Amino acid sequence: MSANMFDLIIIGGGAGAFAAAIKANELGAKTLLVNKGLPLGGTCVNVGCVPSKTLLWAGEVMHLARNHKIPGIDIEVKRFDFAQIVQHELDLVEKLRAEKYEKILNGLESVTYLEGQATFVSPYEIEVNPSTELRTGGQKYQAKKFIIAAGSTATVPPIDGIKEVGYLTHIEALQIKQQPKKLIVVGAGPLGLEFAQMFARFGTKVTILHRGQSIFRGEEELTTRLAEILTEEGITIKTNVQIKSVRKDGEKKVLVYKEADLSAEALVKADEILLAAGKTPNTQGMGLDKAEVGMDEKQTIKVNSYFQTSQSHIYAIGDVTDSPLRLEPTAGREGTLASENALNNAKNNIDYNTVPWTIFTDPQLAGVGLTEEQEMEQIGRCLCRTVSFANVPKAIIMNRTEGLIKMVVHPDTKVILGVHILAPNAGELIAQAMVLVKNKNTIDDVINSLPMFPTLSESIKTVALSFTRDISKLSCCI
Repeated sequence: MSANMFDLIIIGGGAGAFAAAIKANELGAKTLLVNKGLPLGGTCVNVGCVPSKTLLWAGEVMHLARNHKIPGIDIEVKRFDFAQIVQHELDLVEKLRAEKYEKILNGLESVTYLEGQATFVSPYEIEVNPSTELRTGGQKYQAKKFIIAAGSTATVPPIDGIKEVGYLTHIEALQIKQQPKKLIVVGAGPLGLEFAQMFARFGTKVTILHRGQSIFRGEEELTTRLAEILTEEGITIKTNVQIKSVRKDGEKKVLVYKEADLSAEALVKADEILLAAGKTPNTQGMGLDKAEVGMDEKQTIKVNSYFQTSQSHIYAIGDVTDSPLRLEPTAGREGTLASENALNNAKNNIDYNTVPWTIFTDPQLAGVGLTEEQEMEQIGRCLCRTVSFANVPKAIIMNRTEGLIKMVVHPDTKVILGVHILAPNAGELIAQAMVLVKNKNTIDDVINSLPMFPTLSESIKTVALSFTRDISKLSCCI
């Protein structure tokens, strides 16, 4: 095999690409990893999960200190330095990138790493340019198999004046050292909700503008309750909004919008505008037409259940694909499975119905499996119950009874089809629910289980019991 010929070429440097490279190395495949844009680690460690959850935790600590309701305890937040908190977050990012990516890469004996723009020149060959400005004249490399894991960037909606006025994406929002006094967040998905609460708890006046009828698509009872909680914390939420334009007014930015049920336009003024309106796949400039890889109208790569594109030797994973869920855990798992499929001709896939998701607000919103609406669409009938955390002793002890848990069950077999949780640490609790959905457990299986008392995880048994009992007549130990 020539020096420029590889068993596998992976395009990208994030969670999916790294998982693919680690598996390829385990299989002894001669592999080339090509990355451009974000540093090693991609979105998650650099500008996603790690930094945002660090700042969210800082905001939660401050909020709990100022708003706890335990009699006899008086806590004062004596000092708050926004710039220092952000620097701590950036230092942690650098540490984890070095430990979990750069150090790991150095130990992959079969993997060669290059930085540069990878562009297909044919279905079996790419050209790598060290500069993204160059499109020709780079070194060419060939491979038997390819995995595209180039990730995504924040979508910039076509708002009149937005580019001239300026805006933040999640990348800049995680790096600014000057805290905005007022912030407009465009979008109410996971990123928009998390950043809105984070800045609000630091003391920023936040307004969320969202085009949908309600915030994040999910179980309406839970999302409505979360919106109420965020509003109680001082966040202004406007839904059914059409954004018309943006303009400057001195040092401020003015956003003009129209609510669907009102005829007149309104405006909101702030120091910064954060765009949280979704992701755009990084498929442009890769020469995918030369590789004859099929895409949809959103320029997202179409893949089958084995992560193969329209070219069977070219696989795609993560945010560049049209997969049902595009999360950090799914990207990593897809990378591992895609390497096995490509190098061993395996047929691995993922059941996305059993993959959990979490929005890391406080309380957190998490879910796995079907919603009530989806059960009605698929089965035509629904067997669902929603229980307040006011029925969970641990939540009462913590004085955190604002949450809800909902279970979706098959009306005939009583198999658990979905669980949705709004509560502190819902992202932890949903792991237990994931196993129930994945293993097709019934409500009887849960009723016969013995969760630890007192814990928030008892909520899963409590909601299961609500299908057959009046839970208001049960004692603490269930």
